[in-house]
Amino acid sequence: MRKIEIFDTTLRDGEQSAGVNLNTIEKLEIAKQLERLGVDVIEAGFPAASRGDLEAVQLIANTIKNSSVTGLARSHQKDIDATWEALKQSAEPRIHVFLATSPIHREFKLKMSKDEVVERAVEAVKYAKQKFAKVQFSAEDACRTELDFLARVTEAVIDAGATVVNIPDTVGYITPQEIRQIFTYLRENVSNIDQAILSAHCHDDLGMATANSLAAIEAGAGQVEGTINGIGERAGNVALEEVAVALHIRNDFYKASTNMKLDEIKRTSNLVSKLTGMIIPANKAVIGDNAFAHESGIHQDGVLKEKTTYEIITPELIGVKSNKLVLGKHSGRHAFKTQAIELGFELADDKLNEAFQTFKDLADKKKEITDEDLFSILADKQTESVDVSHYVLNTIQVQYGTENIPTATISATLPDGQNVTEAATGSGSVEAIYNTLERLLKGPVKLHDYKINSVSGGRDALAEVYVRVNYNGMESSGRGTAQDVLEASARAYLNAVNRVLTIEAQQQDIQKAHI
Repeated sequence: MRKIEIFDTTLRDGEQSAGVNLNTIEKLEIAKQLERLGVDVIEAGFPAASRGDLEAVQLIANTIKNSSVTGLARSHQKDIDATWEALKQSAEPRIHVFLATSPIHREFKLKMSKDEVVERAVEAVKYAKQKFAKVQFSAEDACRTELDFLARVTEAVIDAGATVVNIPDTVGYITPQEIRQIFTYLRENVSNIDQAILSAHCHDDLGMATANSLAAIEAGAGQVEGTINGIGERAGNVALEEVAVALHIRNDFYKASTNMKLDEIKRTSNLVSKLTGMIIPANKAVIGDNAFAHESGIHQDGVLKEKTTYEIITPELIGVKSNKLVLGKHSGRHAFKTQAIELGFELADDKLNEAFQTFKDLADKKKEITDEDLFSILADKQTESVDVSHYVLNTIQVQYGTENIPTATISATLPDGQNVTEAATGSGSVEAIYNTLERLLKGPVKLHDYKINSVSGGRDALAEVYVRVNYNGMESSGRGTAQDVLEASARAYLNAVNRVLTIEAQQQDIQKAHI
């Protein structure tokens, strides 16, 4: 049974999804969950992109011990130096260097010849090797690169010290048959191929990322790169949970497995979905809400008689438990803490007490608190930071009637500590709320996206609202959770603004440090 290494890039390629804006605490929580999931490598970010990115990667690298942490770098010394600064204290410093190799990239982006590309790649790998024990090289747009040239680059970077060579389908163009041919060609035509692991990094533009990744494994790939829930630029990356479960269910065919703890998949998926604001489609393979639902009468009859008639994946395999403990207003702190641990949260005592109080407040309004409710409460508290509380929502009141103009009255605490009350109207209740909040803020806010999601079922379910805004010339996302959808809408809006203020404060601190 071959062991396939899992390289997770949720925090780098996944965060490049449109509208996704994770802060450092949220990135760290996802990284810790990825470690629990058992991924081999966590690509924590692009350290050279900004000081904030470098510090986030550094924090993750210094925290994670059971997964290898890596950072992305262009084939430039300053990128490699920044990555070393972020990772030098990690348990296993590793770097991911990339350079485009396809004709279209060489001609229009790099404006370099084949010889120049090889020379730049070799120089970068040799320089990185002086600092890092493990160097991965990615031939960007490899799947649209001439096979003989791709083999030449692969052999050259392995000679220079690369321990992993990644073959990305950067634009999601390849087919399963073609990617098998690429990996087979490299294995047969690169003389030193036994000195490095071949990796596959597939995008999903044509909906074939999972099929292509599995085909690459068939042809000799020893590592697969992707993200949780398949998030990423454009149509996203391969969903790692699909690859891991496919190898498990069809180990008779692939004769390969991963180190992933499959019963942590659902929790990891839910955490990534909540913190990124990217809702999982109900029909999403492996993790969608409908993945184990059977509507057809024939299917229901078959499953009742024998589950395997229509169910090849059990809910328990990915961590969906059928015996859920339901808490209520009479549940005590011990039961709450036990359930928090069961859901994978280990909060400090002060955070746990705050979460317990939020739970008790909700329990006074909601008869039964489900696992989904608890997960939302705990995740919010775990990722809460005093740094983002620049504006604090105190009270909100909305007047609405079919014959009246919607009016919102809001009391909030400003960054200077002053309590202010404002009111405004709008064509709808949410617009009235946002018009009122804009009066409280310094500078206009442009709303680009607004999404609302129910945490669980029932008319008393918690609501989660996600927004994407532009404030002070910076795009930001925010989320808010409350039993009332209008309160959740207000909290999401302020959360997005507070994130911008936090980034601005961090940038000012960096500038002061350089003066």
